[in-house]
Amino acid sequence: MSSSVSTQTREIKIAHSPDSDDAFMFYGLATNKIRVPGLRFQHTLCDIETLNRQAQEGVYDVTAVSFHAYPYIQQNYALMACGGSVGEGYGPMIVARSALSLDEIKRKRIAIPGTLTTAYLTLKLFAPEIEVEVVPFDQIIPQVLAGKFEAGLIIHEGQLTYANSGLRRIVDLGKWWQETRGLPLPLGGNAIRRSLGPELMATVTRALRDSIQHGLEHREEALQYAMQFARDLEPQMADKFVGMYVNERTLDYGADGREAVCVLLDQGYKAGWITVEPKVEWIGI
Repeated sequence: MSSSVSTQTREIKIAHSPDSDDAFMFYGLATNKIRVPGLRFQHTLCDIETLNRQAQEGVYDVTAVSFHAYPYIQQNYALMACGGSVGEGYGPMIVARSALSLDEIKRKRIAIPGTLTTAYLTLKLFAPEIEVEVVPFDQIIPQVLAGKFEAGLIIHEGQLTYANSGLRRIVDLGKWWQETRGLPLPLGGNAIRRSLGPELMATVTRALRDSIQHGLEHREEALQYAMQFARDLEPQMADKFVGMYVNERTLDYGADGREAVCVLLDQGYKAGWITVEPKVEWIGI
C-alpha cells in the first residue's frame, strides 16, 4: 500500500498598479523567475487610488499603496523595506495650458488623481487652500487640454509626456519637497498584511526584493515585459520612467528614504490632512 505526501501551496495575493515601473518590479515574481517553495503568487492589477481604498478592507496580502494612505491601513499592514517609488528631486507635477505664477496656481481649481494619493498630500502641504476635483489619473491631461480645468496634478508617465501635449509645468512637487525639506519624496510603497505572521512576512518581502534585483540585473527582459503596461510610451521613454522609480533605492529606501516617509506622514498629520497618527513599521530591514 503506497502513501503519498501532499505538499500544500500557500497562495499570496499581490496587487499593484498597471504601470511600467510596478510591472518591472514584479517581473521576476510574475514570470516565475523568482520562486519560493510552498508559495504561489497571484497578481492583480488595479489603479493606485482603488488599491488605496481596497487596502483599508484588507483585500490583498501584499499591496502597492500610496504613502498618504498608509496610516489608514497600518493596523493591518506593515511597510516592506523594499519596493518603494521615491522621487529624487522629481515627482508629481502641476501642469497648465499657460504659464501661471505659483500665487496664481494656488487660486485655481485643479484636477487631482485621488485624495489618498501622495501627490494630493504633497499638494496640500504646498498649497493648503487650493481647490481640487478628483479625476481618473489618465484623464487629467486630456481634461486640462479640453479646458475643463485650468491645471492638473499629474503622476505616472504623464510626468514625462505632458510637454508633448503642449502643457507647461508650473511646479514639480518632488523638486519643491527636496528644496524645502532636504529629502527625497517617497510616493508609494508596498505593504504586507500583518496576519501572515513575522516569518511569512519576512519571506515574502525577501521574494519581492529578489524580484526587483532580478529586474535590475536583467533590465532588457524586464523592460520588454514592462512595456506592455507602459501606456503607449516609446521604449526609450519607458526605460527613463522605470529608471526614475526602480533603482537602488527600490531595493532599500536607505536611512534618508525611511526618514522621508516618516517626515511626510508626520507633517501631513500635524497639518490635519492625515487624521490617524502615523506609526511606521518596516519589514525586512
